[in-house]
Amino acid sequence: MNAQRPRLPIGNRTSRFPGYDVMDQREHWDDATRAAITTRLDALPPIRFFTPEEEAAAKALLDRLMGQDESVPGEGNVEVPLVHMVDVRLVEDETDGWHYDTMPPDPEAWRKSLAGLDADARERFGAAFAECSMDDQRALLKEIHTSKAEQWHGMPPERLWSLWTRYAATAFYSHPAAWNEIGYGGPAYPRGYKNLGVDRWEPYEVPDARPSDDPVRGQG
Repeated sequence: MNAQRPRLPIGNRTSRFPGYDVMDQREHWDDATRAAITTRLDALPPIRFFTPEEEAAAKALLDRLMGQDESVPGEGNVEVPLVHMVDVRLVEDETDGWHYDTMPPDPEAWRKSLAGLDADARERFGAAFAECSMDDQRALLKEIHTSKAEQWHGMPPERLWSLWTRYAATAFYSHPAAWNEIGYGGPAYPRGYKNLGVDRWEPYEVPDARPSDDPVRGQG
């Protein structure tokens, strides 16, 4: 087990669940679950699907989509390795099992879209997508997200956005660092949960330090 604690560095935000680390519960998971989750922390294979240029573009894209814009200094802060996790899915053909008939298969769509990002970034900003400022990257992504055009580099923009965000969110929220960020208690198997209900905590869980930030609880 890596000695680092999987704190999630999203901008300059501080933890909503200070002191909480889902990996403290790893001894309560079965062997297969523990091995799979630990691998996501410190044993992901090297990049195998993406070329170096695609990897750079994909990392910038995924980090912008999930708000991993700046690391917070301090011991134990790590990033969710989104590009590595997406790379594993693509090289091992672990797709969603379907794709829109107006879109190419996922691996092809990823290669085409990353090339498109680089082409558009060079045309507009004079640099590859990964070399642009984060503001310029966001501006380009916003244009794609809000585009009413039927095609963007041979693909419908809204379908491409769905592809990107599905892969990004699946990777992000399968990582222990993200679980810490949202206060998720981790896999229930085989121990299970005993205190079910709103604001009923397991002994190892930590209450939200900023409940007023919750869009529902913060009302009124």
